[in-house]
Parts: sequence; C-alpha cells; structure tokens
Amino acid sequence: RREAWLGDSEWTQTVHLLSAHATQFMHLMMVLLAHTQPLRTALLRPCASRAVRALGARACSSDAATAPAEAAAEPEQLRSTFLETMRWRGFLHQSTDLAALDDAMSGGRVVAYLGFDATASSLHVGSLLQIMLLRHFQRAGHKPIVLVGGGTTKVGDPSGKDASRQLLDEEAIASNIEGISRVFGRFLTFGEGPTDALLVNNDAWLSPLSYLAFLRDYGRHFTINRMLSFESVKQRLARESPLSFLEFNYMILQAYDFLELHRRHGATLQFGGSDQWGNIISGVELGRRADGAQLFGLTAPLVTTADGKKMGKTAAGAVWLNEDLLSPYEYWQFWRNTADADVGRFLRFFTELPQDEVEKLEALRGAQINDAKVVLANEATRMLHGEACLAEIQATAASLFAAGGGGGGGGGTASLKRVKLSADEAAAGVPVVDLFVSLELGKSKSEVRRLVAGGGAKLNDVKIEDAALLISTASFEAASEIKLSAGKKKHGVVELAQ
Repeated sequence: RREAWLGDSEWTQTVHLLSAHATQFMHLMMVLLAHTQPLRTALLRPCASRAVRALGARACSSDAATAPAEAAAEPEQLRSTFLETMRWRGFLHQSTDLAALDDAMSGGRVVAYLGFDATASSLHVGSLLQIMLLRHFQRAGHKPIVLVGGGTTKVGDPSGKDASRQLLDEEAIASNIEGISRVFGRFLTFGEGPTDALLVNNDAWLSPLSYLAFLRDYGRHFTINRMLSFESVKQRLARESPLSFLEFNYMILQAYDFLELHRRHGATLQFGGSDQWGNIISGVELGRRADGAQLFGLTAPLVTTADGKKMGKTAAGAVWLNEDLLSPYEYWQFWRNTADADVGRFLRFFTELPQDEVEKLEALRGAQINDAKVVLANEATRMLHGEACLAEIQATAASLFAAGGGGGGGGGTASLKRVKLSADEAAAGVPVVDLFVSLELGKSKSEVRRLVAGGGAKLNDVKIEDAALLISTASFEAASEIKLSAGKKKHGVVELAQ
C-alpha cells in the first residue's frame, strides 16, 4: 500500500482477507521473512511492523479455540465487584473480552446463564464450583439463569469424554431433571424479581426445531474447519475414539442455546467450565453473526485435587449433592478429609467466608490445619444441607474421632448411613459382607473380603477376623444397633428393628 501497488478498494479487500485468515498469514510471513531479504527489509519499516503485530494479535484472538490460554488478557484493575471477587477466589480462567465485560457489569445488571445436562439423577461436587459462580453472581446484583439440558441431553456432550454418552429416553431425562433441580434452590433465590434466578429447559426450543430450516438459518455460520479446531474434538480424534455426527452437533446446539437465551431473556454472558470454552466461543460468534449481539463467555477452572485427581470422585464413588444418594454426614466428612494442600483453595471456592478470615485459615500449619478443615466442612455442608443438621453431624464426628476413632456402637451415630435388620433376619443371621455392601462401605463382596483380610473391617471398633461372620441377634448384645467401619473414616450402622 505504501508503494501504491493497490488502490483503496483492493487494499480494503486484502486487509479483510488477511484478517479472516490471520493465523495462516502469520505462518506464511514467518517463512517469507526467513528467506527473502527484500521483503524482510520492507516489512520491518515501522508502519508495516505495527501492522504485522496487529495481525498477530488478531491471530491470537481468532484462534482462541486452539489456544485457550491466549484468551483476552485480564485488566490489572477491575471495577466490577463480582469480577474482582471471582479473581481473588480463583474462579476466573478464560474470558472473551474481560475489559468489555467489566464495563458492562459495573454499569448495571447483567443476565448470565450456565447449563447442566441431565445425565444423572443428581449433580456431584464437581459441579459445585459452577453453582457457586452463579451464587456469587446473584449476590452481586445480577440475574442468573439455570439452563437444564432436556434437549442437549438427548445428544450428549463429547467434551472430555473418550466415548459417547449413553442415550437416555424422555422419561429418564425428565426424572434426572427433577433430581438435579432440587439442589439449585439451596444456593439461589428463584422468583419474578429483577435479580431472581430462572430455571429454563432448552428442550422448549430444541425439540420443535425443523432440521432443514435450522441448517439453512444457522448451519451456514459454522465451518467444519473451525469445529475441528476445538480441543474437545481434537482430543477425541487424537485418541482415535469415535466421534458420532450426533455428538459433533452438540456445539451447534449449545451455541444456539446462547442465542435463544439472549433473544428470550436478554442473556449476554455464558458461564462454564474450561472444557466448555470452545462451545462458549461458538455461542458468542453465533450471536454476533446472527443478531449482531455483543455476547461474552467466562470460564472457571476444572478443579483437581492436590494429587491431580478430578474433583468430585473418591475411591468410594461420586460425591453426590442429593442427600438420598449421600448423607449429610458423609458430605461433611468428604470436606473434613480434604488434603492439607487443598484447604486454602477450597475455602476460597466453596465457602463465602471473607478474605481476611480465609487468609487467616490458610496460614495455619501442622495439626492446626485440621481446624481449617472443620470450618470448610461446616461451611460447605451448611450451604447445601442447612444449619439444622450440623449439630447432629458434629456429635457423630466427636464420637467417631474421639480416642483415635473409637466410640463404639450407639451414641453419636445419628448422622451415619444405616440399615435395619428385622427380628427374623437377625435370628437367622446376615453375612457381614452383605451389610458392608448395603452400607456402601465396600463396592462388592470381594472388596469387603479383601478389607477383612487386610484388617480394615471393624465391628464396634473391634477388628473382624472372619469374612464369613454372620450378624445375628447375639451380635447386638444389649444394644439396639452396632457400628461397622471400613478403615478409620467410613462408618455405618446396623439397627435392630424393634
């Protein structure tokens, strides 16, 4: 352009072309600069140098799907109380344009949503970070939308999966939605007010779609090249795991969810875990192309424990949020057993304690860190199960942990999982391995037998020597219940029916 090789219209077309293919252009320029002295000399002029750097910046933002770490840089100062709080607590991982989002959030009420597919009857603790994100968002004066995936569950999200999800029928999906929805009311306030949360099901707009009309109106906004660049797809293909056409459509449906929620409820922000970054970017781009809307995406990190394991799973299975799958005591115990190295992070993520109190607890060392673990367990359990259960839990914990985990059967066990034996069953005798499995102290009878052989199975804190032991009326002596233990931290009660 400096040499008048191109007219104004040709120059404009060239700039648009280069901007649209900025990454490929930069790779080509590196090759040319390495081998062509005249071109290198010309492009290193100040004007051209600035243009190349600008195109390089465009390349980083346009290729965000393949390089999530190069998402929009964080401003040093944030005016939004919500964003600043989330940054201190460690929730901010990626954002499409954090500076513009900060302007929007500091200027008034923002509507944001977060989606949950109905793949099980309960969410587990791995989803808790996302729920806490919505809770902080509402408490900062904004409006959260909880989107349940009645429609997208029929397809299955391939993100982070090695194989296709099991397809569920309508009845199972409806039952799961009922199950997962129970927990949201414990963290969010629902209603008709300007900041009250909404619960929305995407089946309302996905199921009625006409396939041909949808392809014509929205399919043209997605390219296979772009979709193949997303990490969820790349990782699946790299592992040579089958990726069905059904699953490949998931990101289009999630992008369309964002557009529909923007049109119906004014949503301009989508939250998600970092594994959803590609799908969120697709929604932001679809909103811009279809409606000219400025939409935003913000992700939180996927939480792992200090030993690198995925948050939400233990050796005993998932840590469910619904109390019919995991008792309040077992939930409390999960947090009480947090590794020392995780306590500080988890206090920031899963409690609402103020910064000065969190930092004071983070500074505890040695045996004192157990005090921080109790605070973590109390705060997390209070939010999910309420204040009323804490006294009972603490009485149970005091009984079980006193004198190195002793306490015997009876008092202080009210919060433990329990099974009942009828008088007839007790008279006949029930294999102890069956009771361990019923109390979820072991996944199978063979696992319980190995536990007995290793000395980890106890009855009223006395080691069980024989895996063939029968629990009968005589086992209760004068008591109405006995305690079974797997190791030092997992306990259950067998109650003799009166």
